[in-house]
Amino acid sequence: MAKKNVRDNERRARAEQLRKEQQRKERMRSFGILGVCLLVVVGLLGSAVFYYVRDQRQQAAAAGAPLAELGVSASAASCDPVEEKAATGNNEHLTIGKPIDYPDAPPASGPHWGNFLQGSEIRSFYTTEDRPEKERLVHSLEHGHTLVWYDDTVEPGTEAYQQLRAIGKKFDGPTDKLIVAPWTSEDGGDFPSGKHVALTHWTGPEDQKGVTQYCGQPSGAVLEKFMEDFPATDAPEPNAP
Repeated sequence: MAKKNVRDNERRARAEQLRKEQQRKERMRSFGILGVCLLVVVGLLGSAVFYYVRDQRQQAAAAGAPLAELGVSASAASCDPVEEKAATGNNEHLTIGKPIDYPDAPPASGPHWGNFLQGSEIRSFYTTEDRPEKERLVHSLEHGHTLVWYDDTVEPGTEAYQQLRAIGKKFDGPTDKLIVAPWTSEDGGDFPSGKHVALTHWTGPEDQKGVTQYCGQPSGAVLEKFMEDFPATDAPEPNAP
């Protein structure tokens, strides 16, 4: 009977030892998982902070730089010569809400919706999430705005996107009449091969032309010359918003 009790005690002791060892392993595994999770979180936070600080520094540097120094140089922008076509659509207001198919991508003139942008609706930089309909932007062209369109390859976080946003910030005033906006695959055709940015302006009121210049990369120097050659005052309705 005493031997049986000894064996039972030994079995219970081994079982208790195994249980404690299993608990220790489970704790170590939990600590390991927690450590990995903490490393991932720290890494993500560190990456987010890095990109935030870099973005803030870039914005601060861009804010103090002249327009001509933003983006790439004119020679590096890979721009085509300026194209001019007879403008169409002056005061031709079509049904609001009904999409308009434009023959050019993007349009530099054409029929449009009558509900033109005004007040706080007018911004110098739009994303794919907040951009007004292209039919309203064409109306802004009629009012003297220069539009800088960027295609689907210019995604948030890319250098070209940051450059365009910095360019847009140079024109935050209500009378600056520059709009940077995306041209998406849903809007119409593609830009010419290798071109990802398009500058457009609608001249007038006499001898109206739709003016377009395609570029491979954003260039403040190119935009500056474009706006000197085709100012906001050279438009069908230059005194409108």
